[in-house]
Amino acid sequence: MNLLAIDLNAPATYVTLGPFTVSPGNLVMILTGMVLFVAALFLPFPGHDEDKR
Repeated sequence: MNLLAIDLNAPATYVTLGPFTVSPGNLVMILTGMVLFVAALFLPFPGHDEDKR
């Protein structure tokens, strides 16, 4: 019975981006972090109201 969803005995897969080589899982995490960072820069804080001053 194989409980793993990924075959860990197979050779690793890598993506080459110019001088950088990264695994697909790490690439997804890096891109997700970048999207969240950019969203945090432009989205307002919760409860922020322009009329309160």
